[in-house]
Amino acid sequence: MVPGTTAMIADSSNRLPNGARQIQIEHMAGRRLNGGRIAHARLNEGSGLGTQAGCISVMGTGSNVMSVVDELRYPRRWYTKASVIVLTLVFFVALATLAIAGVLTYWIVKPQRTSSEINMASFPGRPDEVDFTVAGLKPGDRKGWFFPGLRGAPTIILCHGYQSSRGELLTLVSALQDHQYNVFVFDFAAHGANAGITTFGYREGDEVRAAVDTIARRSDVDGNRFGLWGYNLGAYAALREAEKDPRVRALVLDSVYDYPKQMVRIGVEKTGVGGFPLMIKSAQTTFEWLNYAYKDDPSLSSKMKTLNDVPILFIQATDDPELGAITRDMFLRAPEPREQAIIAHGNFVNLPDEEKRTYENRVVTFFLTRLPASAVPATPPRSPKIAKAAG
Repeated sequence: MVPGTTAMIADSSNRLPNGARQIQIEHMAGRRLNGGRIAHARLNEGSGLGTQAGCISVMGTGSNVMSVVDELRYPRRWYTKASVIVLTLVFFVALATLAIAGVLTYWIVKPQRTSSEINMASFPGRPDEVDFTVAGLKPGDRKGWFFPGLRGAPTIILCHGYQSSRGELLTLVSALQDHQYNVFVFDFAAHGANAGITTFGYREGDEVRAAVDTIARRSDVDGNRFGLWGYNLGAYAALREAEKDPRVRALVLDSVYDYPKQMVRIGVEKTGVGGFPLMIKSAQTTFEWLNYAYKDDPSLSSKMKTLNDVPILFIQATDDPELGAITRDMFLRAPEPREQAIIAHGNFVNLPDEEKRTYENRVVTFFLTRLPASAVPATPPRSPKIAKAAG
């Protein structure tokens, strides 16, 4: 009981009889107590309202989330239905793009093979069949044809293009052999009689290195002087090998490219589906995944400085604008001495006879000027430091 209340009750009780005094005390005490209960009740009522408001807020948020989920599961509004349709279409288009890109990549890296065989006993030029081994493959897994020229003369290795084979280069072989060069031709993986898939130059560079090593061990050639000719796939492989090997003294690069994925792009575009969104990028990503071991390989143009003093002839075809533009860019980045030849039609093996003879004369003239077919080296060997820097 509050002190003020006690004093008031005591003052009033002095004037009343005992019975009335007791009733007054109980009445006044009851009023004070009831006031306290009412205040407490109001306080509790206020707290209850706050709690109730919090509960209502949480329940409201949960209700909104459930409403959104329910709308997505069972769309009723027009804009929700439209959104679901668009998302579904995007998902299936992306899935179809990946599937088609995967199939296209498989077709591109595993081209239809064409194999050419010759009668070694009766074929002009007295060729020998040479077995050689590529790292990672069975011993003697690769076979090539060696056409002898002047004893002790340099050797020209011809590297065929994509979807081609060694048998389609025999006229160029004859043109070079007629000028006393030793000539060697072979088929890359996934071409000719060889199984496997193409890597558009990554592993093909190792095949060129194995061919150079094998021919260099012969006693009838100059093991320190080689010339390389290549078309697209073969050009990339030849340049990749030349940047690491000081034995390569001259290069002819026809329609060369800087990255293997550039050939994947061209392959997709030739199928007619390159215009579909993300089709080319998906195919290139699939190709790079298949060749993940080479993910850190730099572009060939970034290493061409190792070819100082190595003559290079770049051949650019006007009817192949994409590879032609890349070849021109590679030419501009190459060190001296360099030459450029622009021809109307690309792909040597499909040229008409007259254009083919003109092409052969241009290639033979370049090698005669830059790498003479003599038994005595006309130029000093390239420095081994260059090959080490290229590696």
